[in-house]
This record gives sequence, C-alpha cells and structure tokens, in this order.
Amino acid sequence: MIHPLDIFTIASHKQFEKIALKVFRYQYENNHVYREFCDFLNTDVQKVKSLPQIPFLPIQFFKSHTVVSNTDAVQETFTSSGTTGMITSKHLVTDVSLYEQSYRLAFSEFYGNIEDYAVLALLPSYLERSGSSLIYMVKDLIELSNNEHSGFYLHNYDELIAKLMELDNSGQNVILIGVTYALLDLIEKQKFQLKNTIIMETGGMKGQRKEMIREELHQILCDGFGVPRIHSEYGMTELLSQAYSLGHGIFECPSWMHILIRDTEDALSYVDYGKTGGVNIIDLANLNSCSFIATQDLGKKQPNNSFEILGRFDNSDIRGCNLMVI
Repeated sequence: MIHPLDIFTIASHKQFEKIALKVFRYQYENNHVYREFCDFLNTDVQKVKSLPQIPFLPIQFFKSHTVVSNTDAVQETFTSSGTTGMITSKHLVTDVSLYEQSYRLAFSEFYGNIEDYAVLALLPSYLERSGSSLIYMVKDLIELSNNEHSGFYLHNYDELIAKLMELDNSGQNVILIGVTYALLDLIEKQKFQLKNTIIMETGGMKGQRKEMIREELHQILCDGFGVPRIHSEYGMTELLSQAYSLGHGIFECPSWMHILIRDTEDALSYVDYGKTGGVNIIDLANLNSCSFIATQDLGKKQPNNSFEILGRFDNSDIRGCNLMVI
C-alpha cells in the first residue's frame, strides 16, 4: 500500500516515477474500471516500466462509471458543472484528507503562508450549485487565512469593490480568486490600480460571455485591475491537485503531479516538447480513484515541466477548468 506521506514528499523525478509505477500497479489491482480499460488495451502490467507506458483513462469515464480504487465509504462526491440535461462527471472521494493535503501543500509551495493573505472569492456559478471541489478548496483556504476580511462574494459587486480597494490601500496582501466572466463583470463596473493584490482566474465563461484567447483576456484583466500579470489555477473535478500559473499562462505542477502531451492522431504515443497535443495528467493525490487521466484539453509542455493550455478538443464540453479556445 502507498502511504500519502510518500506522495507529498516527492523530491525528484526519479522518485516520482518510482511511486507512479507503484500507484499504477495498485490501481490496476484495485480499480476494476481502470483494470478493464488496461486489459482492453492488452496491457502487460509487468512490462510497464516508465510513465509513457502507463495507460491513461479517458476523462469521460468519470461520467459513465464509478472510478474508485478501494471499498471505503465515500466521504465527498465532487461533481462537474453542466447545463441542464448534460451528464456531469462524478469524482467519488473516499479520503478527503488527501485532497486537503494536496491543495494546502500546493498553495504553500506557490504562494507561501496562507495567513499572509486575505482571500476573496468571486465564484458565483460555483457557489450556486452543490458538489464543487473548487468551492470546497476555497472555503478551506478562506478559513485557514484566519483573516476577518476573507470571504465569498456572489453578485454583491459593490461590496466586493469597496472591500478590495480598502484592503489593497491598507497594504494587506490579497488574493482574489474569480471565475473569468465574473472578473470581467467586476472591471466593467470599476477600474482598479491594485498594488497588493493577486488576481487569480479559474477559467470558464460558463456560457455568460464568448470565449476568448488567453492573451486577449489577460490583457483586459491586467488593464482593468491595474496589475502586471494575471495568475491562473488549473484544476478539475476529476483531479485532487491543481497546477498554478504565476503569469503569462505558463503552469507549473506540484511535485506529485505530472503532465504528458499525447499525439492527437495516436492516443498511445507522445509528442516532443513545444508541440501541441492532448494533455495527459498523472495526479498521485488521486490514489483512491485513478491517477492517470487523458483529458480533453490541448496543450504543450516545456523541458522544465511547465506547460500551457491552448484549448480543448472539438466536441468536448465547455468546462470551467481554465480552458480557452485556440
């Protein structure tokens, strides 16, 4: 059995690969959906010796199957957003402490001590439904910040504008986490010149506005908030880890998460650095579901393991996990 401590203390790529292969074998043995998928591909488990040899489960399986790797009771069910009648993804989480460790450690790695910030959240479309993993994370970060000014905002933009200006002017470090369309709504009501605030967009127009390319979007947000760059969070219902961009749409993963870029014409082969392909994600925090997921996102990866998200495959759902059209 793999201990969570092994996952969250990975210090090198070699160590990551060793644990990932151990997780692969564990999930093959204990996740019947993943096992059937691997068997369908005629995978010889004993011959899987490197990351590219591991089969990646198409993300759509989270809509149609129960993807779990143990028989423990389900503690949380995270669901994706979707329009009426759309089949949504379900991520059954049997140990929510893995999720909490993952996002707390990742936040600390990229941003330092949460208590140094006031956390303001503008996530209306997420707040207005149940089962959002993003709301679960942000609610916890708000509580961990231990700051009386931290909190959620729904459609009370005037109140948020006043709070944001008050905190920024006082010298308080602020993180404003917002769904894309709501951040655009905010700067249409008020232009800012923020000096102590990080703007973090979580992606997603949610059908409220037309999709736009990242460069255009981030320029509008930079101008509207008066900040030099826009941060981004890349996550999804089917993952228990997030990647973060500190600007310019370049994402980095915590040490227990890894990206591979598959060939769009051949899902079982991979493309070189700098070339566009489908994004495959290894998320070792998904120990109790499936750690090897082939997403519907298009991206490219650099040699230092940073990556960009460039859009989505045709016919995939409009998702709220930081996707923009090419």
